[in-house]
Amino acid sequence: MKLLTKELERKLPPLYDTEAIPTEEIPLLTKYFTPDSDFTWYVAEYDPTTKDMYGYTTNSRYQEWGYFSLIELMAIKGPFGLKVERDLYFTPCTVDKIS
Repeated sequence: MKLLTKELERKLPPLYDTEAIPTEEIPLLTKYFTPDSDFTWYVAEYDPTTKDMYGYTTNSRYQEWGYFSLIELMAIKGPFGLKVERDLYFTPCTVDKIS
């Protein structure tokens, strides 16, 4: 599965584009997850040159806003060897809708 399609890439705003928006109002446009663990990444911004992303990350121990790399997501394997997947059925939303 391709983690980032050209269509999604066009929809994602550049890094730092949502800085003036309160975090609870920042649109999260795509979701990645590990099927064999509890890590989830929601993407709000993307830099196609560096492949860096900004968004919201969750697991059973914490939730935080921050930066992560598409290249790193593509390299991750969970405890059973499964790779990160994109949620094909995710509807863009704000952080309050995923908690």
